Amino acid sequence: METVKAKKFLGQHFLKDEHIAERIARSLSGKESRLLEIGPGMGVLTKYLVDNPAIDFRCVEIDRESVAYLHEHYPTLQVVEGDFLKMDLNSLFHDSFAIIGNFPYNISSQILFRVFDHRNLIPEVVGMFQKEVAERVAAAPGSKIYGILSVLLSAFYNIEYLFTVDEHVFNPPPKVKSAVIRLTRNNVTSLECDEKLFVQTVKVGFNQRRKTMRNALKPMGRDLSDIPETLLQKRAEQLSVADFILITNRLKETL
Repeated sequence: METVKAKKFLGQHFLKDEHIAERIARSLSGKESRLLEIGPGMGVLTKYLVDNPAIDFRCVEIDRESVAYLHEHYPTLQVVEGDFLKMDLNSLFHDSFAIIGNFPYNISSQILFRVFDHRNLIPEVVGMFQKEVAERVAAAPGSKIYGILSVLLSAFYNIEYLFTVDEHVFNPPPKVKSAVIRLTRNNVTSLECDEKLFVQTVKVGFNQRRKTMRNALKPMGRDLSDIPETLLQKRAEQLSVADFILITNRLKETL
């Protein structure tokens, strides 16, 4: 097994297990012709993607040492140097693109919020996350770990928990396990509600997740009289996407 030179950067732990890297690469559906890798580091995952003639493959990397390494070892690879969280994603490709990566733990949730904001541009994501984050994203209503990202992403994506990854396959080894999940865009084009208010409602509900929705929604200062009592008596973790859509549509401005 080849050991890849690596360093910890932005909370990232680099893979040294080639079999896991290859398995992540194989987890892509193969339906998308444009692919972006976030945070390739020293290219352990990149090597399984860069020579595929069927895809327009690029990567984005913020660390200058890693960028130099990639240019040296993968001279044909298009490397975009910068911060994915601050980039104009519409400028990366001329059309929609899939995302793959061993994502830095400390910005992985921010990456997913960015995916949600650009859901019509990003039809597929395959990524490695801290196991706790992966489980939370893939959680179903009624679970204690079901949360904001669970609702927002499942509204527009089918989410699959693919496999768990042990600590010893990383350099340096993290203190927690990791997991790989796949997000695939579903057929929902709109939620048939005010989507900004939907996001606000989901966030307000989970920010006070121990409270019933009646009490959690009070700070919004809206009239709740049209919302079914059965929903108001539940907590956010008990509500489906459809429930949140109904609540959003029944929220009324207080006169």
